[in-house]
Amino acid sequence: MPDTNIPNTQSLAAIQSVVQTYLDGLYEGDTEKLAAAFHPASELRSEKDGEVVILPRQAWLEAVRTRPSAASQNLPRHDRILAIDLAGPELAVVKLNCAIPPRFFTDVLVLLKLANGWQIVSKAFRTEVR
Repeated sequence: MPDTNIPNTQSLAAIQSVVQTYLDGLYEGDTEKLAAAFHPASELRSEKDGEVVILPRQAWLEAVRTRPSAASQNLPRHDRILAIDLAGPELAVVKLNCAIPPRFFTDVLVLLKLANGWQIVSKAFRTEVR
């Protein structure tokens, strides 16, 4: 009987591909890449003053469109995947670091495997200014 706790290498590769598309889109300010990685119904969540802040995907994409990208400023990349937890054949959680200096982020992404493949359906993050 196969061990279902061993991660599926095809799923891991597909998840890493979506995460790389996200990281590239974030660094480049490429909203088409970001839109491809994030499901249309996704939202971003963070904490501010002890409260949950919810940002719908479309509002976030608009904010990305109107700000200078890290790439356009020749800022170094700080991408690092810390963990990928394949919770099942259709559910994964990815923890990563990325940055648009002086803002450094820790993201927790929830991905679902849908009819068209893996997509980010939720992002919770924290920001540290250095």
